[in-house]
Amino acid sequence: MARMQITRGMRLPEAKNYVAGKLGVSVLDLCDSGVMYEVRGQLGLGRFYDSESTYPAEPLAMEAKFRIAELLEVPINCVGRFRTLTGLAG
Repeated sequence: MARMQITRGMRLPEAKNYVAGKLGVSVLDLCDSGVMYEVRGQLGLGRFYDSESTYPAEPLAMEAKFRIAELLEVPINCVGRFRTLTGLAG
């Protein structure tokens, strides 16, 4: 939510509504780790629990960040820097 507050100048309730809408969940679901675990898996946003490794077909951290930036339509600094350093900037 902080990313939406900073990049879009949204207040917290507005940012939560925006993110929930993009993910196709309710605002209350954003706080439910079980729901979000499934949503992140379905949308290819990566699932991160300390007690398990990611599944072979699921995105790792950097790929997940690319997908989050695309889905939420927000710039993420490390994604932009990665694109520049690898020549993927377009």
